Amino acid sequence: MDIQWFPGHMAKTRQQIKRDLGLVDIVIEILDARIPASSQNPDINAVTKGKPRLIVLNKSDLADPVLTSHWESFFLKKGSPATAVDSLSGRGIKRVPGMAQKLAAKKMATLASSGRRPRPTRCMVVGIPNVGKSYFINKLAGRNVARTEDKPGITRGRQWIRAAGSLDLMDTPGVLWPKFADAAVSFRLAATGAIKEDIYDLYDVACNLLGWIMQNYPHALRRRYKIAGEFPVETAEMLQVIGRTRGLLLAGGKVDATRVAQVFIKEFRSGKLGRFTMEAPEDRQV
Repeated sequence: MDIQWFPGHMAKTRQQIKRDLGLVDIVIEILDARIPASSQNPDINAVTKGKPRLIVLNKSDLADPVLTSHWESFFLKKGSPATAVDSLSGRGIKRVPGMAQKLAAKKMATLASSGRRPRPTRCMVVGIPNVGKSYFINKLAGRNVARTEDKPGITRGRQWIRAAGSLDLMDTPGVLWPKFADAAVSFRLAATGAIKEDIYDLYDVACNLLGWIMQNYPHALRRRYKIAGEFPVETAEMLQVIGRTRGLLLAGGKVDATRVAQVFIKEFRSGKLGRFTMEAPEDRQV
């Protein structure tokens, strides 16, 4: 699947992040817990190298909890503490201020030794589009200060926000990288909603996603769609089965394939199908 999306404002955001890095003490990188590797922008890795970093595995309520724990351990071994959160319910958010302050302790001690007055820890919040940065910031701040919407490309400018735990957060727009060299990465980004839907064929993504779930989490399909017996070999046929089960039919009883694809993708993203993690730490090439 050759999916590419890098609008002009993302290139500007990348340069702005590079310029603003000197203003902050640490970087809080928000990743999608379902695709921790694929949602980690390699450009951001390069730009923020050397700055203490806290990894936040957001949308953990949608991810496989066992693999989420494995990813937390993986990032810690790589030098960045990681914590799983659900920014909608607030689960795990209370751990963030303490972890951020611990990462910034050395910088704060240096400031204090030079006679500077105490100040909040300054954190730059970065991540790809639709990873939940604004929901995370609002929950940490305890109020709605960042615009939220369940589609990519909403935040367009930086802003400073005072949050709980004596943190100052710099919100930044979601940014991808110019070229997805790995088709599997672009597929995962599309399936989880990080790329605008008018950039790719939703039906193709639904078929690929269905094939992946059939192979890795078949019980989820049986439970959600009440499917007994053997699965069809072809994913297009399986979508037909799901369409009939859900009553997504056109006039004459023909399955509405486009509508089935839309519903299937929506149920995956909302967690109605179950909790999925699409990659494991051992799959990552580092």
